[in-house]
Parts: sequence; C-alpha cells; structure tokens
Amino acid sequence: MVMQVEIWSDVVCPWCLIGKHRFDTALTQFRDSHPEAPPVTVAYRAYQLDPRAPAGSTTSAMEGYARKFGGPEAAQRIVDHLTGVATADGLELRLDRARRANTLLAHRVLWMAEHDPSADQAHLAQLLMNGYFVQGDDVGDPDLVARLAGEAGLDAAEVRRRLDGDDGRAEVAEQLQRASELGITGVPTFVFNGQWMVPGAQDIDTFLRVLERVSSRS
Repeated sequence: MVMQVEIWSDVVCPWCLIGKHRFDTALTQFRDSHPEAPPVTVAYRAYQLDPRAPAGSTTSAMEGYARKFGGPEAAQRIVDHLTGVATADGLELRLDRARRANTLLAHRVLWMAEHDPSADQAHLAQLLMNGYFVQGDDVGDPDLVARLAGEAGLDAAEVRRRLDGDDGRAEVAEQLQRASELGITGVPTFVFNGQWMVPGAQDIDTFLRVLERVSSRS
C-alpha cells in the first residue's frame, strides 16, 4: 500500500510556503522514525487565489494586501505577522518585493513535472515559491517558469515550447474543479488517500500525528 498526499496550494500563498515547510519536516521525521511504514507519495494540485489576475502583468503584493484588508497600515500588520511566523520557521519572506501575477503557467508546469519521471515536482514548487517570496520574480512569466522547470529536472526549452500551446491547461482546470467539488475554499489543504482532509499550515507535530494515523489505516 502507498499513502497518497495531495496538496492543494498556490505559489503566491504565504501560508502555502509555511505549510509546505512544516509538512516536509514532518514527513522527513515520519520516514526516519517509521521505516516499516508504507511509502508516501506527494502531489501538488492547483488552486488560484486570484484566478482573475491578468496574464502578462504584475502588481505589487503590498498594494494588493492594502486593497483587500483596508489600507496600507492593516496590510503592513498582516505582512509583519506573516513575516514573523515565517522567520520563526526559518523561512525568508519578502512580501515587499513580491509581485502578484496570474499563476496558471506555474500550475501548468507543476502538472508537467508530476508526469515527467526525470522531474521533481516538490522541488519545482519550492523554486516557484522562493522566486515569488524571496526574489520578487514574476511567476507568470513563461521564460522564468520554464527556467525554473529546467532546474527541477524538466527540459526548459521543451517546457517553454509547451507553454505556448495548451499542454496542462485542461488538466489544471480539472484540478481546480476538483478543489471546488471537495469544498476547498482556502489553501494549503492536504488530502490523505483521497479521504482525510487537513486544512491550513498545521504545526509539525499535527502533521506527524496525521501521517501516523493514516499510515496505520493504510
């Protein structure tokens, strides 16, 4: 038996970055302490915080927070809180640099990575998040997305060519639809074996307990 974990997330979601770090840590601890447990496979699924974000352009993340939460001061308080949580987890979060963009291309390359045996989808997710949250990269830029895909084991030139077509577009739409059918309204959301849903960036111990419980039932 194999334990399957599906993670619905968006690469511009700060809690998804934090949740990924905590889950990855818990999974490493689980594998180290339970060598007899069934293998665990992890797949990243698409969710868009802002599906109406225009393709081909970016806006300041800070300005977006200000519009959403009632002005610059409220936005700064939220960003300060997020930054503090990330720092406590050993993560860098530079929302002052971040540029919001449509994330459809990012999700399409994540789908490509999942279905390419030479690629590491989880590593690509990390690269995309680091690009957005640390470097201020435009994760809606096909050239950038293709380059990061190359760093995760895909053929960058081939990815760039495929992005000019429709590869992954229908499959990502299916993932977005499935999120709706599952009742997922926020991310990250972790689904274990298609049955047990854990919402939010839970702490490491909580993720570890969930892994142990699901493993015992697998």
